[in-house]
Parts: sequence; structure tokens; C-alpha cells
Amino acid sequence: MLDSAGRLSGGASMETWAFAVESPAGREDLILRRRSAPFDPENARSISLATEAALIRATGSRGAPVPPVRHVCEADDGLGEAYVMGRVEGETLGRKIVSDPRFDAVREGLARQCGEVLAQIHATPPPPGLALKTVDAAGELDRYEEVYRTVGAGRPILELAFQYLRRHVPEPVEPVLLHGDFRNGNLMFDPRKGLVAVLDWELSHIGDPAEDMGWICTNSWRFGRPDRPVGGFGEYADLLAGYAAAGGRPVELSRVRFWQMLGSLRWGVMCLTMYMSWANGTERSVERPMIGRRVSETEADLVILLEQGL
Repeated sequence: MLDSAGRLSGGASMETWAFAVESPAGREDLILRRRSAPFDPENARSISLATEAALIRATGSRGAPVPPVRHVCEADDGLGEAYVMGRVEGETLGRKIVSDPRFDAVREGLARQCGEVLAQIHATPPPPGLALKTVDAAGELDRYEEVYRTVGAGRPILELAFQYLRRHVPEPVEPVLLHGDFRNGNLMFDPRKGLVAVLDWELSHIGDPAEDMGWICTNSWRFGRPDRPVGGFGEYADLLAGYAAAGGRPVELSRVRFWQMLGSLRWGVMCLTMYMSWANGTERSVERPMIGRRVSETEADLVILLEQGL
């Protein structure tokens, strides 16, 4: 029996609902993720919800902390593309993770935990038949430079970053399953246990393991703590040590920093496109220019990274 239900969040194409079910076995708190707009798998950057659910189950079987998937919806369910998972208790607000005194006792170990969990995710063989996209460093540079050129807004720092990164593209490595958006804000933490769940799998793909590491180190996801490169709460050495201790292949810090710089550049281009869509009248949402103004933050990050080098 349905006990309660309420919508938590959702963008133009996705809904998230919290609800509870009462049964003879007791009460269970659940989350529904449902797509509310048509999905084009050929051109979308994201993956289908059925694929998300399959990856959550697969990585969970390797020990990664993920919510338990209870049901993948079928046509007869009448909900469209959707799945149901168990609700995990914890905090996802990045600013609280880096500053709330409740997390003081576990904060020092969070970067190592992130490395351990990434090793579990990267060691997971993708279930057959998912047709995940493969991404590499050169391809990502091509993709975002094409977007940047299309926008037509000349930004000297972004130009320099593209040039620098093209000169320092790392040698290819054996690609692995990536979360694709592994960062503070998409991770759930508990004040006693630390990292308890990895959320938001819609950008999962195959690629360089350092991509996931570089993304969580991108300054935009440090929430006011630039002195702590891993998510605003930890150090590079702890992230890499946790990864190696959990069986991950050794990853050079320079490779992580390449993807970190590419992360700042990528986010800067995305912010720029959001602003331009508002400026040219395509989008009237106030959220677009609010996010768009953050391109200047990414440019400041890139100046520091370019000065430091890889």
C-alpha cells in the first residue's frame, strides 16, 4: 500500500519522487526516477534509465555503495521509462560536506574512500548489451572546442587552455567503466560512515579512469575550499592511495590534473553556452544566466592551472 509520495526535483526531462510502501514485511522508503520527455539514445549524452539501473546493480555487486534497485519499470506499469530504488539516508549538499561540523570526524578519510569506490566502479565489467559510448581525451577536446567555436564568443583564457591541453594529451590507456559525473554533489555522505552512496549515473560511459578522478578534483566542485583538491575535502595523495589499495591500476597525478584542467575547461564552455542561450533569447529561464556567469570562475581556475602546469 502506498503510504506517502512527493516530488523531490527534476529538470526538463527527468523527475525524482520519494514515496513509501507499507506491506506485511513493513515500511520501505523508495525513490522513483522517471523520464518525462522523449529520449534520443543516438544523440543524447546521457544513458537510458534501464541502463542506469543495470550499472547500479552491476557496480553494487562489486561492492560500490549504491542504492538498491528494486524495480525497472515496464510498459505495463504505465510510468514510461523509470526505475525504483531504495532510499539511502545521508547528505548530498556539497557545501555542507566541506564545512558542516557534523562531518569533521570523517572528512579526513573521504578522499581515500572516493578512491576506493572509484576502483570498484572501474573494475566492474559493463553488463552486455548496454552499448555505452566510449570517450577519450582528444575526443573530448574536439567535442567541446566545436561547441565553443559554435557559440562564437572569443575568450582568451579558454583559447589558451585548449591549446595547452592539445599539447599535453596523455597516451591512451585501457578504457574502463566510468561513472561520468563523480563529484561532490552527486555523492551521499553520512557523518559517521562517510561515503554511503554514489548517485546520478546518467552520464556513465567507457573511458580513461583518470577522467572520474579529475572531475571530482575540478575546483567548481570544491564548494569554497580550493585548498582541498578532492571535492573540497581531501588531498590528491589520499585519492590515489585509496584507488591503489582497492586494486585500481596506478594512475599518475599528472594524468589526473590533465582531466582536472579539462574539467574546468568543459564546465566553462557549458556555462558559456548557457549564458549565450539566454543572451540571444533562446532561453528565458533565469537559471541560465545565473549559471552562465560562472564561466569567469572557470577562467580563474584555468589561469592557476596553466601557471602550475601538469
